[in-house]
Amino acid sequence: MSEVRIAAELRDEFGKGAARKIRRANKVPAVLYGHGTDTKHLTLPGHELLLALRTPNVLIRLHGEGVDEIALPKGVQRDPIKGFLEHVDLLLVKRGEKVVVEIPVTVVGETNGSAIVDQPLNTLSVETEATHIPTGVEVDVDGKEEGYIVHAADLKLPEGTTLAGDPEALVLQVIGAPSAGLPEEGEAAAEGETAEAAE
Repeated sequence: MSEVRIAAELRDEFGKGAARKIRRANKVPAVLYGHGTDTKHLTLPGHELLLALRTPNVLIRLHGEGVDEIALPKGVQRDPIKGFLEHVDLLLVKRGEKVVVEIPVTVVGETNGSAIVDQPLNTLSVETEATHIPTGVEVDVDGKEEGYIVHAADLKLPEGTTLAGDPEALVLQVIGAPSAGLPEEGEAAAEGETAEAAE
């Protein structure tokens, strides 16, 4: 589990004008909430925050005058065109407490023959300790043949982590590869019908 230290400043200016001023200084407005505490309005360094958010479910250690907390990113707003960070919501967490997060599902191995993997579920909702969030879960399809199916309940989760979503959710299935000849056969049949109609 990755933990990143980021300097945080308390702020008392709000609104769109104040937010634009913060972003012009290459910083990001943020709010910190949770555990029934009063919401704290913060200013965070833009570059450091952007780097931290590249890691899913990153733990952020906020430090500064009046701030010494651990938080999880819960909402990230980006500019739809330029992609820069506009605002971040942070959830206050304590060591040892449980949180529900999404972790990535990664497929490893090669299926047997020409079979391919159809993976409708790329992330999994789990409950785990806030300071021990797993980086993800792997599904091994090495040597698996057409018809192999994995549901959420089939996944082996790290110790201390439990499934929070639907146990019957389809994670992946191994299916037969599409036949390359089908389009050509369809075209040939269509051409035959056209020729018959012409006659």
